[in-house]
Amino acid sequence: MSQKSWIENTFTKRECVYILPVSKDPHRCLPGCQICQQLVRCCCGRLVRQHVGFTASLAMKYSDVKLAEGVELGPEQEEWSVEKHTEQSPTDAYGVINFQGGSHSYRAKYVRLSHDSRPEAILRLMLREWQMELPKIVISVHGGIQNFDLHPRIKQVVGKGLIKAAVTTGAWILTGGVNTGVAKHVGDALKEHSSRSARKICTIGIAPWGVIENRTDLIGRDVVAPYQTLLNPLSKLNVLNNLHSHFILVDDGTVGKYGAEVNLRRELEKHINLQRIHARIGQGVPVVALIFEGGPNVILTVLEYLQESPPVPVVVCEGTGRAADILSYVHKQTEDDGSDTHTHIDILATIKKTFNFSHNDAVHLFHTLMECMKNKDLVNGLSQTAHSTDASAFDQLVLTLAWNRVDIAKDHVFVYGQKLLVDSLEQAMLDALVMDRVDFVKLLIENGVSMHRFLTISHLEELYNTKLPTNHTLFQLVRDVKQGNLPPNYKITLIDVGLVIEYLMGGTYRCNYTRKRFRIIYNNLHGSSRPESRVAVHNFTPGWSSFLYTCMRVKSACFHSDRGEPSPQKRSKEEVVDIDDPETRRFPYPFNELLVWAVLMKRQKMALFFWQHGEESMAKALVACRLCRAMCYEAKKSDVVDDTSEELKKYSNEFGRLAVDLLEQSFRQDETMAMKLLTYELKNWSNSTCLKLAVSSRLRPFVAHTCTQMLLSDMWMGRLNMRKNSWYKVILSILVFPAILMLEYKSKAEMAHIPQDAHQVSMEDSDHNLQRADDIPMVQVLMRSRRLPITRKFHAFYLAPIVKFWTNTLFYLGFLMLYSYVVLVRLPLFPSPQEWVVILYIFTSAIEKIREMFMSEGGKISQKIKVWFSDYFNISDFIAIIMFFVGFGLRFGSGKVFIAGRIVYCLNIIFWYVRLLDFLAVNQQAGPYVMMIGKMVANMFYIVVIMFVVLVTYGVPRKAILYPNSDAEWSLIIDVLFQPYWMMYGEVYAYEIDVCSNSSENPVKSLCASGVWLTPALQAVYLFIQYILMVNLLIAFFNNVYLQVMSMSNLVWKYQRYHFIMAYHDKPVLPPPLIIFCHMASFLNFLCKRRKKDSSAYGPSTAQLFLTEEDQKKLHDFEEQCVETYFHEKDDKFHSGSEERIRLTSDRVETMSIQLKEVGNRVNFIKRSLHSLDSQIGHLQDLSALTVDTLKALTAQRASDASKVHNQITRELSLSKNLVPGVVDPLPPSKASVLPQRSIYPPPDPHMPVERNNLMRLSQSIPFTPVPPRVVLFHIKKMYSPNSINNSMSSWAQRGLCAKIEFLSKEEMGGGLRRALKVLCTWSEYDVLKPGHLYIVKSFLPEVINTWKSVYKEDTVLHLCLREIQQQRAAQKLTFAFNQIRPKTIPYSPRFLEVFLLYCHSAGQWFAIEECITGEFRKFNNNNGDEIVPTNLLEETMLAFSHWTYEFTRGELLVLDLQGVGEILTDPSVIKSGEKGSYDMVFGPANLGDDAIRNFRTKHHCNSCCRKLKLPDLKRNDYTPEKVTLQQDDQTEGSSPSPPAGGSTKEPRQSMRLML
Repeated sequence: MSQKSWIENTFTKRECVYILPVSKDPHRCLPGCQICQQLVRCCCGRLVRQHVGFTASLAMKYSDVKLAEGVELGPEQEEWSVEKHTEQSPTDAYGVINFQGGSHSYRAKYVRLSHDSRPEAILRLMLREWQMELPKIVISVHGGIQNFDLHPRIKQVVGKGLIKAAVTTGAWILTGGVNTGVAKHVGDALKEHSSRSARKICTIGIAPWGVIENRTDLIGRDVVAPYQTLLNPLSKLNVLNNLHSHFILVDDGTVGKYGAEVNLRRELEKHINLQRIHARIGQGVPVVALIFEGGPNVILTVLEYLQESPPVPVVVCEGTGRAADILSYVHKQTEDDGSDTHTHIDILATIKKTFNFSHNDAVHLFHTLMECMKNKDLVNGLSQTAHSTDASAFDQLVLTLAWNRVDIAKDHVFVYGQKLLVDSLEQAMLDALVMDRVDFVKLLIENGVSMHRFLTISHLEELYNTKLPTNHTLFQLVRDVKQGNLPPNYKITLIDVGLVIEYLMGGTYRCNYTRKRFRIIYNNLHGSSRPESRVAVHNFTPGWSSFLYTCMRVKSACFHSDRGEPSPQKRSKEEVVDIDDPETRRFPYPFNELLVWAVLMKRQKMALFFWQHGEESMAKALVACRLCRAMCYEAKKSDVVDDTSEELKKYSNEFGRLAVDLLEQSFRQDETMAMKLLTYELKNWSNSTCLKLAVSSRLRPFVAHTCTQMLLSDMWMGRLNMRKNSWYKVILSILVFPAILMLEYKSKAEMAHIPQDAHQVSMEDSDHNLQRADDIPMVQVLMRSRRLPITRKFHAFYLAPIVKFWTNTLFYLGFLMLYSYVVLVRLPLFPSPQEWVVILYIFTSAIEKIREMFMSEGGKISQKIKVWFSDYFNISDFIAIIMFFVGFGLRFGSGKVFIAGRIVYCLNIIFWYVRLLDFLAVNQQAGPYVMMIGKMVANMFYIVVIMFVVLVTYGVPRKAILYPNSDAEWSLIIDVLFQPYWMMYGEVYAYEIDVCSNSSENPVKSLCASGVWLTPALQAVYLFIQYILMVNLLIAFFNNVYLQVMSMSNLVWKYQRYHFIMAYHDKPVLPPPLIIFCHMASFLNFLCKRRKKDSSAYGPSTAQLFLTEEDQKKLHDFEEQCVETYFHEKDDKFHSGSEERIRLTSDRVETMSIQLKEVGNRVNFIKRSLHSLDSQIGHLQDLSALTVDTLKALTAQRASDASKVHNQITRELSLSKNLVPGVVDPLPPSKASVLPQRSIYPPPDPHMPVERNNLMRLSQSIPFTPVPPRVVLFHIKKMYSPNSINNSMSSWAQRGLCAKIEFLSKEEMGGGLRRALKVLCTWSEYDVLKPGHLYIVKSFLPEVINTWKSVYKEDTVLHLCLREIQQQRAAQKLTFAFNQIRPKTIPYSPRFLEVFLLYCHSAGQWFAIEECITGEFRKFNNNNGDEIVPTNLLEETMLAFSHWTYEFTRGELLVLDLQGVGEILTDPSVIKSGEKGSYDMVFGPANLGDDAIRNFRTKHHCNSCCRKLKLPDLKRNDYTPEKVTLQQDDQTEGSSPSPPAGGSTKEPRQSMRLML
């Protein structure tokens, strides 16, 4: 069944099919009422219209309608339920969600299913259909649904802890899935993890289908559904979190309601808990509840988890808020038995405060908390989850093993007082090996697991039969070795493994698993039931009898040679083995066996661990290198194309590097011991040596190492002590015998590390015993100049390999001379003496080759033959010897047979001359060239094949065209092949190129026929391809081989030198033909020792160093010490390396950054508090200044009124005294009424002192000074007046913001007062300036500064800049008011740029900076009141704006000097009456005062915009701004009369106040 059909057949959806209105009052509208369909909501949460299948033509009440069937129900209103009022149908929403939006595209698999779906089906969906791996632990996250904030530090710690627990244990994280509350915080943690790692965590969101926003986008069967994560702010639904990997959308037919997913989620957790955590572990998958924040329902959920059977551990994240903090607090305040410690009052108070509960609700929740605390040990931290259960120590160990959390095992399992049985530890060790848990294997060994006791035959065989993908290679190797198809469930035996190891190691290597003793033990263990504890070999079951008979026919001599027992033929056939002895089932070197297992299973990390432990580390590294290299070769031969071969090659190189490094380390510590490591006998590795293993592994760096080469040099020289000119000394000693006595020889101490054969060892032992009997001093034994007996000197001389080499070379040259003489002169019918010498030489050479073949190494005959024929010169010698004896037999014939014999002689000598190349290989200069020739010949095969194809392609048609009438004979093949071949060397057969032009010649006259003109064309193409392309390709190939070999010629020569030295080390003393005497002596020696039952008779001679057990133990100790030192130095090098130091520095910097971030947050909080306090203090200063100015004004006003009253009284008194009728003319009533209203003191402006105080306070303060070359910007910020919240005023920011600017050019833009430069912002703090944008920096001209120094004696430029910025700010606020009241018929909205105060440290100067505007720059009027003649509506608007400012401020302010680009203006002049050139002026020096106002009133011509704004004409004679009332003023103030001058009520001029 396909995935699509299975999902649809298994999972269903639910939809409401009854309409039950939520309102208890049944409405009476007809079903077709559109208003009711859009407003009435069913109990399921849907509107009436949203129900599936709803039609407006239904003629019954909603409460009586079943949409699917139309069955009428009873009149009583029933309660809505999922089972009764919903129907199931196959799910229609599953597939993949493709989240839209954001910088990264996230995808997640999803399915919509019913709330009562079976958890078994859901788990199958996840494991099989979604291809998820079964978790090692389930982390179920619970918490608040609504959004809540977390402290950054807590969020980081909790997020990292959750992600670490999930990654290291292979966990599933279950959440609510929606992008709110706790699920959102989990998504944030996952986002942080995904940015650092490509590994995706299985995070499963289980959410109700009805609460998902845009859920209709997910409807579709097996689709990739695009899903928008943008949330409608007016919607009560939620979107899915895009960081989850899977979604289970639970449908119970409702919309907008939570709770449908609770039961299904819990049932799914229970079902997962029943699954086995691993195939080898019977324990179920643990479930852990993680609590973030949350409300009262979360506490109830915790109680449910703790009351489960078995209970579920709960991890509470303290500091996340609400329920989590209460649980943590109660957990700390209660005793271990769950009883409270007289803190219930505090807990109740905390519950009431946190959840805003009543007393009864708080008491009920308190009792719930106390129930939770009865299982207090199950409520714990994240790292103590494994320890917080009631499981035994072994179960806890198994759990941590499945999670691969060795840190938890160290901290909570292997602690003091924890008891673990030995059998339990061994079972855990077996599980750790099978599951490839290297850290656990190390931990178990450190805690007392004995690998010698643990590793038995059955355990090792179980390890080899681990069903993992990595053992596929081993299974294929077993099949290749057994040469047959194996069943899928075939159980690999250790004997099979032994055959595989022998196959991979090659040569004559013999694995212990295939030896007879191991077979006896193995077969007894796997045989039938035994009646006795001691079982004889012949008592096996019939199935094994024939097998044992074939594999154990020959008894090993080592069982009875030492005890002098009778021969095996005369012994009983019973081989008694005590199979009940536990030691027979174990291995003497368990780490060696486990290393081979790890290598064959391709577990490199485990293999490296076993390499570090145990003895024979160098041998283990070389064996692992050889096995990996052989497996790499087998993988390359396979037809399956994958990366297995490259992986195995990397493993092989790693072990080879370890072997070389260990050799280097041991050589640095002790040269002699290092050389012993190379050649001592490895009894556990087929009695081989490290040097032989390195050669079989083709590990050239190991063989070319200085230690190895020194050993080979000592072996090459034998006991001769020569370092210079050794060749002519040896030749002279060979030719002149007395010269042997004059040579220098090595002492026994100097020969201690050189491998010798058994005969030499016996001689040395007898000599040593003789010396001990004579009590020769040790100092004399160790002297280099110790004189040897004459016979020993001759013996040592002729046994030296260098002497054997020159002796064989001299005799071989004499043999070639005689052989050349034989073939060059007339061959007599009967062999001459010279020929008999040649025959004897070749015959004895043949006997020597047979001896080399069978006596080189131990092993099977077939293996020996195979190893011997692997050498090229051995093949050449075999052919030459066979060919010579064939010719020798033919030469005794007559006639043609005799001639054939002589020709065979002539051809045979070629092989013997080629054999000279082997003698040249010993030379360091000539050796690499010999290897080049062999490599070129071996690798040119494919090029030669291509050249042959080209040759035949031309030769056949050429021969067919020129000679169409040829008969069938062998000469045709010769002509087809040889003539095109000779053309490659210049013989082009010119007379046959164009036979028709040479038709006058008789030989080619008959060849001129039709079609022969094609042969020149074919020959031209052939010569071009063959001579130009193929030959040059061959030359290029040879050149490449030459360069490759020359780059490593020294390395290759040192590697080849081993084979040559070992060949002559094993050769007899005498060369052919005298070698026959050595063979006869060896045969007689064999017969004598055979009669004495000496097992070493005529045995293979191997270059091994024979050590006693004590010496071998010392050597192993030395090797282990070298390994320890090597890893110590490697660790030191690693920790001192740049990468590790960078990593440690990065970790420290990250920790410091977190701490600095916390400090920065605290500092910012303190700064904000100080800034707030400073602003409040500044505001109090402003209010105090305003109060003082107001009091001064009131005092002056009161004094003025008092003086007026006094003057009036005085005047009346004076008039009464000097009353003259008709003299005094009383004042008119109108004038009298006006006098009290006019005063020499203008009414106070409450905001002018504030602004002045702001300017003074900033000008006297010290600005924030960062490091140059940065600049500092100050800006105006808005503050609220304490009198009215609706009124605001401006205040200067007390803290500067840093920025970096770059001057683009020195070109200045000047004006009457200031000059400007264009700059580029490259960086700014808090984006106060936009990086990459252009700005204009303005500064005052020097003459302007000098002029104003008389007014502002200190900080002149600062005062001027502040007032320039202040006036642009005032103009900007006036544009805000203008744009609010302008009619729609005026389309333009003027606005001024934002200006900042800038301090440049490099210049030490204050500037003003604003954004650079591009476009056509125009000026509409100047600060003197002159204006342009408007030609368009924009210009009319700007001129009308100046007019409007004058009217809006009742004549106090006038904004002139309007200029800019389009509607964007800059650098205005705010004209204020009576403030020209004063110290206390608010605006800049461009203020021309009353003169500019008079000039503007005179020259301004009202335009259409002025009339649209209903502005009065300024040129009327009776115009005064104080008497003008604007439209908005009439709406706010009405027509109320002006208050008296001394009154404190609000004046009509309040509308012109500038909130600056």
